[in-house]
Amino acid sequence: MRIWSLFLVAVLFTGCKSVSISLKDKGSTPEEWKSFSIKTLESSAANCPLSYSARLTEDLKDALQNNTRLSLNTITGSGEIYIEGKINTYQVTPISIQNNNNAAQNRLTIGVQFTIFIRSPKEETLSLSATRFADFGASTNLASIEGQLLEEINTQLTQDVINKLLGNW
Repeated sequence: MRIWSLFLVAVLFTGCKSVSISLKDKGSTPEEWKSFSIKTLESSAANCPLSYSARLTEDLKDALQNNTRLSLNTITGSGEIYIEGKINTYQVTPISIQNNNNAAQNRLTIGVQFTIFIRSPKEETLSLSATRFADFGASTNLASIEGQLLEEINTQLTQDVINKLLGNW
């Protein structure tokens, strides 16, 4: 009975513990880093939708604000971190070829070359070449799911930039 009582007390105390979980960076970046700015990404990729570079730029701004302690500086080129880049690949290729030489799946691949300028605590320039993809059924019209695929790929690309920034320290 005594062991049972101790067990019950232990469960009650551990069950009342307040736990806070956050994916927001609270200290893995240098203290000098307060803000960032991003130049709207350029696009040299054939078949890339005209609005995609602006969409990826905005997704990158949101990801940095939501997952790091950096704040957005709206003056391009300012802040301790400045990012620019160029979309150089935007292509759909067939994959999973079947017996009748038709594709069962297609792959949307996007490649971006980022340049990250760090002004503090020491000046440094980082390069990141990131290529990500998403697969979709060959019988599916790309236009009908392109938004969903871009969201999936943008999540991966923005995480690559964050990993490059945080992994460098």
